[in-house]
Amino acid sequence: MALSDDMQLLSALSLFHGLEPDELRLIAFGAEHRTVGPGQILFRERSPAECAYVVVRGQFELSILGRDGKPKVVTTVGSGTMLSELAMATMVERKYTAVALDDTEVMRIPRQLFHRLLEEYPRLGSVMQDRIRQNLMALASGAKSMEDQFR
Repeated sequence: MALSDDMQLLSALSLFHGLEPDELRLIAFGAEHRTVGPGQILFRERSPAECAYVVVRGQFELSILGRDGKPKVVTTVGSGTMLSELAMATMVERKYTAVALDDTEVMRIPRQLFHRLLEEYPRLGSVMQDRIRQNLMALASGAKSMEDQFR
């Protein structure tokens, strides 16, 4: 994938929407591409997360371990999805196990790269903080809706 394609994919993500071309270029240039074959695990639930992933092509099944110890599929995600965005800012655990459903490609964005972006473009700190907060609020709202459905 060309650098310009990576920049376009990143700019479509809510976290990076509206960033300047130089800012997107820094992320795209520093990100690493990785391919994952069908049935392979990208990461496991509860493992330490030191990076975020952007799905470039293909699909991943996200699952959690149920009380019975068996995986339970939560959702399927595809191209243009960011996984573990909070891992770019701080140390967190993975919330799911991500298994490739087909030949996939991901862009790995390490925490170190994200911190470099914030150092070089300080104004982004507050922008990113607001966007992460909005994403967390939307996630919490969705969780609340699901909780209400099971009552």
